[in-house]
Amino acid sequence: MRDHFRKKYQLSKSSKDTSHLSAAQGKVALPRQLAKLIGPETPAKDDGYSLLSAFQGLNFNMGMLGGKQTKSSTPMSVNGEACKGIQGMCVSVRQAACVRIQRGMCVCPAGTVAGIGVEGVTPARGGPAGRGGGRGLRRFEEIPHTGSSGWLNLVKFWREDRFKLLHKHMERTFNTLGPIYRERLGTQSTVNILLPSDISELFRSEGLHPRRMTLQPWATHRETRQHSKGVFLKNGAEWRADRLLLNREVMMAPAVRRFLPLLDEVARDFCRLLATRVEKEGGKEERGHSLTIDPSPDLFRFALEASCHVLYGERIGLFSTSPSQESQKFIFAVERMLATTPPLLYLPPRLLWRLGAPLWTQHATAWDIIFSHAEKRIQRGVQRLRSTQAAGGGSGGAEGEFTGILGQLMDKGQLSLELIRANITELMAGGVDTTAVPLQFALYELGRNPAVQEQVRGQVKAAWARAGGDAHKALQGAPLLKGLVKETLRLYPVGITVQRYPVRDIIIQNYHIPAGTCVQACLYPLGRSRDVFQDPERFDPGRWGTQESGEGAGGGGGFRSLAFGFGARQCVGRRIAENEMQLLLMHVSEGGMEV
Repeated sequence: MRDHFRKKYQLSKSSKDTSHLSAAQGKVALPRQLAKLIGPETPAKDDGYSLLSAFQGLNFNMGMLGGKQTKSSTPMSVNGEACKGIQGMCVSVRQAACVRIQRGMCVCPAGTVAGIGVEGVTPARGGPAGRGGGRGLRRFEEIPHTGSSGWLNLVKFWREDRFKLLHKHMERTFNTLGPIYRERLGTQSTVNILLPSDISELFRSEGLHPRRMTLQPWATHRETRQHSKGVFLKNGAEWRADRLLLNREVMMAPAVRRFLPLLDEVARDFCRLLATRVEKEGGKEERGHSLTIDPSPDLFRFALEASCHVLYGERIGLFSTSPSQESQKFIFAVERMLATTPPLLYLPPRLLWRLGAPLWTQHATAWDIIFSHAEKRIQRGVQRLRSTQAAGGGSGGAEGEFTGILGQLMDKGQLSLELIRANITELMAGGVDTTAVPLQFALYELGRNPAVQEQVRGQVKAAWARAGGDAHKALQGAPLLKGLVKETLRLYPVGITVQRYPVRDIIIQNYHIPAGTCVQACLYPLGRSRDVFQDPERFDPGRWGTQESGEGAGGGGGFRSLAFGFGARQCVGRRIAENEMQLLLMHVSEGGMEV
């Protein structure tokens, strides 16, 4: 698990820390902190890829199919409220999540989960605003705000180290100022909202060419390296034209049916190899073998293997006993790129580029590695496809065989090779963390909610039996898998905001918001708001069923689950990510790993 995700959810770095959560203490004077941000010291060893204490290990127990679980293998119960941050879990004398295969595979926790204390926020003068009242329409300037000077606010963020827990800062600010507030940070100015009814109003004003906040560090890298931009970084008519072509190959139902078998193949192989590993390396217990492992590297390799199989139509061998250093380097580069993005959002990246600032150099170098890895795969795929075409076949392979999204795009010939390369690279970079991290949290929550786990397993087994081995039918018959993914992302969103620039003036919480203002929905406070969800700290995948529309008082219909965005500009890789996660969780729950 990456270091910045451990910091984001305030998870203890030390595997020995089982009584409290580590928290950043003290303040650093601005000159020193600013110097560290612009020119950070290079650590002797980067431990960002090491597993956080909450996922210090998974204990896999190969139990017999049948019989009763012995008392010796029964995990301790978890007491207290659902956590806002994860302290860790322990099995015997080790911190771990425990996964036991009994009539399938069972995830069960042991140890203690500690909650996070919310640091107080000084209330705004005059108390919370925007919660109603008898006044008429209010001016934009009357929206509660955190300070009028963006640079002074940025200084405060640096001094108080708020970037590490930006989602918690948003939650505290909403609790203090109400359901809408303005914030200026450096070069950025936003209006922040969290209620589904307000998000619905924002969605209705996004226009034909929805625009979100440009990740300027990413755009600057493309411009300085003279790379084409994919749809993630484009806007306007150019974005729409490319996006409509991509949707046909990655979002539409026929496209999903084409690439689903490739994802299913990788998920089956992962679970089969995991079961084999448990039998070979696990310790013997009364009901089977038990093995405690670090799941983070394995899940990251699974995500990359699955993404490559779908995008390029070929496996890259990450499940072998000695995976390639090239792929490991790619995973590390994705981590580094994401970790260096947040501080660069509030600074002028072109200035840092011209100055050769170390922070920018780290960011750009990470992107260079990502592009280099993708370029090698794309060139290999292009050569293979051209050879097939020269032999008289199409890019689709023999008898219409699906050879990956790359082959489909080339076969259609509607996007230039340069644009195909740009979009495939963006999909690659965005397809690792966004699935590997939620999968870890999903396993964690299944472990600390055994009743939920049994419910999911029961539905999956029944759906699998009815489907007769057809993965697509099995997923359709097990809606709790989809709810499991949505519930995980509600509590632990990978991205914490979704932004839009309304094309017309709108009114939110009785405040006038001019067209062109950056308005962002804040996902972490949304997912944990009692105004939106009943008992929000409770992990309940079933809430996304028939009762979803009746929850809370936030209104807004379907604008409660926004981890992949909404509307025409939702995540272009959404269907790949959703099905990838659901398939792995299905095979884990179903237990049909042929062991």
